[in-house]
Amino acid sequence: MPALRPIARVLDDALATRPEAIAVEAASGSWTYADLDEQASRAAGALWSLGVRPGDRVAACLPNDLDIVAAFHGAQRIGAVWAGIGEALTAAEQQDLHEVCGPAVVLAGPRCLLETPGRVDPDRWADLLARGRTTPPAGLALDLDAPAGIGFTSGTSGRPKAVVHSQRNLLLPGAVLVATRGWGPELRKGDSFPMTILNMLVLSTLLTAQAGGCAVVMNRRDVSGVVDWISSRKVTVWNGAPAQLHDLAARPEADLRSLREVWSGGSDTPEALRTAFAAAHGLVPRVTYGLSEAPTVVAIDPPDGAWRAGSSGQVLPHYDVAAYDDAGNRLPAGELGELRLAGATSGPWAGLWRPLLGYWEQGRVRPPEPGPFATGDVGTVDGDGWLSVLDRKKLVIIRGGANVYPLEVERVIATHPDVVRVAVCPVPDDRLGQRVAAVVESAGPPLDMAALAELCRRELSPYKVPEFWSQVDALPVNAMGKVQRAGLSDLVDTRR
Repeated sequence: MPALRPIARVLDDALATRPEAIAVEAASGSWTYADLDEQASRAAGALWSLGVRPGDRVAACLPNDLDIVAAFHGAQRIGAVWAGIGEALTAAEQQDLHEVCGPAVVLAGPRCLLETPGRVDPDRWADLLARGRTTPPAGLALDLDAPAGIGFTSGTSGRPKAVVHSQRNLLLPGAVLVATRGWGPELRKGDSFPMTILNMLVLSTLLTAQAGGCAVVMNRRDVSGVVDWISSRKVTVWNGAPAQLHDLAARPEADLRSLREVWSGGSDTPEALRTAFAAAHGLVPRVTYGLSEAPTVVAIDPPDGAWRAGSSGQVLPHYDVAAYDDAGNRLPAGELGELRLAGATSGPWAGLWRPLLGYWEQGRVRPPEPGPFATGDVGTVDGDGWLSVLDRKKLVIIRGGANVYPLEVERVIATHPDVVRVAVCPVPDDRLGQRVAAVVESAGPPLDMAALAELCRRELSPYKVPEFWSQVDALPVNAMGKVQRAGLSDLVDTRR
């Protein structure tokens, strides 16, 4: 088990043994570990010259490329708090995140729509990096447990929450995954999700640095672009959304021979999709369960290829996850309840994980509630650590007093070969309180909704079968591929 050190020193081992090894590849080129160290130092100096000091927030609205990696490392070297603002967001959505985190500086890319005094455009940033005249004070104290990064999560409310994590918790997922999966310098981990998502920096550069491997920062998410990146850069581990795996499963001719692991996360992965991908490419996708509040991966299928139907993998060894009842009592292994997260109390990783520091609100960190973190997910964890999620606790549909979990219904509908994605939601009803509706994504001809309803009747209790069906070309999703639930009922056709 490696000793955790501040992010400013995460490159140290590679710099000592393999400084000329490639640390990161992106659209504009590649950097060795020596290059990344130099660029991170320049970024730290540039931010310091802009007046950024420990505890100040630095926001980045930048594309997936080398600059965002260097800027992140640079911010951590001066004790700043990093926050990503998605390029794909509207001007109002970007402004909303800006107002939540109140950054001193915004590193702006071509798709940044913010107009703020702290905005630093690409030309100015490049000039500051090139000059490299400012050096932060030597021996700047960096606290492993001080605020280091803000990850935005909307949960089910649609309103962003700013989750605050320490350097410790940004480093720990990479340390655990590298150790438990046996990765080393041969690792070439590709990620196509936006690097403005804090979890992606955790799972790319912070993870690969601890393996001495290479972070492949991909700038395309379409199926052809993903195939090109994987094949041309010899990616060995790739992390994608179920919709991307669906597209790849339909391309058995795609050259994915370099891959040793494929992860599926961001939303539920149907068993049929896992099977179809394996048939097309010879690899069974490793399903994950993650939380912004953890951060990132909490459970994952083991690397040996084992998996269990309906499961989201085994809990990683630095966590203790169990189901709890509504009174807050821990339930026996295998019983259904709300999943709660705490640090492991036994084993080699015991005592290393700390709960999230809290939520950034009105210029300060609001601490979380004491005790194990309540995930809001209803599920089980068996005696061997296999975790299964039934659904979000807050998404439960109460139809005439009976609980209907949307994810349970979605998993059945998703087995139909013409369904790309599906979202189940409630519609108000004067008699029953709520009825069940399904919005199905399929770009082909009109679906046979009667056949889908019959499929549900074969697998589900009658009260769980959707009574309203709608077909759309594309469901609204966020940058991680999760369906955006806010406004979903507006897509439902309630005519019968």
